[in-house]
Amino acid sequence: MADTEEKVEKKIKSITDLSGITPTTVNKLIEAGYSSVEALAVATPQDISVAAGIPLTTAQRIIKEAREALDIRFKTASELKRERQSVRKITTGSQALDGLLGGGVETRTMTEIFGEFGSGKTQLCHQLSVNVQLSAENGGLAGKAVYIDTEGTFRWERIEAMSRSMKLDPETVMSNIYYIRAVNSDHQIAIVDELQEMIVKDNSIRFVAVDSVTSHFRAEYVGRENLANRQQKLNRHLHQLSRLAEIYDIAVVITNQVMARPDMFYGDPTVAVGGHTLYHVPGIRIQMKKSRGTKE
Repeated sequence: MADTEEKVEKKIKSITDLSGITPTTVNKLIEAGYSSVEALAVATPQDISVAAGIPLTTAQRIIKEAREALDIRFKTASELKRERQSVRKITTGSQALDGLLGGGVETRTMTEIFGEFGSGKTQLCHQLSVNVQLSAENGGLAGKAVYIDTEGTFRWERIEAMSRSMKLDPETVMSNIYYIRAVNSDHQIAIVDELQEMIVKDNSIRFVAVDSVTSHFRAEYVGRENLANRQQKLNRHLHQLSRLAEIYDIAVVITNQVMARPDMFYGDPTVAVGGHTLYHVPGIRIQMKKSRGTKE
């Protein structure tokens, strides 16, 4: 049993440990961006075949072995229960919100936070970027954060203030947050493509924030004639993020904007941007609202 576990662990570490792959094929896969077993396991044969310039049958065989190495297979409900019980959580810093979330923001899941401007979405992403660095006993994962900023709303001053209020060293906290500004939707997608390799190199990354996930898509694809193309690209992007969360045991949080529905005459007329595409992919959705009578 121990030998079997050791072999599986060895396979997971490097694509060179997968049997039947020549050094030439390995180099082609790496050049095409498939540098880990995890990346191969979640890819399609067509994508690998085209990107790496290898036969479709070879790509199918490589994917099959990668999935076996990662134990991607049918499981019993009991096994699934044990997996779910091992999911870890990051405290939001709010007892009330933690209570609603069952203890905090989950790993292996993508969480969507949507709401109007000033409702606290970005503030929560900042707080989670700090809280993930706490020890497990204090509600964190003793890990690092990645912050993908699409609207220029990240503020290091907030991180410093949060760190000091929690009696943490601000410089240490900020050095554990990887930041990047996405300038358009294509750049945003490319960042997430490269993020997989970054997580493989630094397995202490435990939290990823995309703030906001829809901003560029909404601005660049205007009009009904561009809606289908926008939704297809957004759908692929969301599934990229969802796979990262599940495979690498990290918490992924995306923020989203809202819009008003003029055809609603009662109840809350605001709905999240992104339509059904965004409605179905996140595992958890949180709607945030401004507190009446306050500045927030």
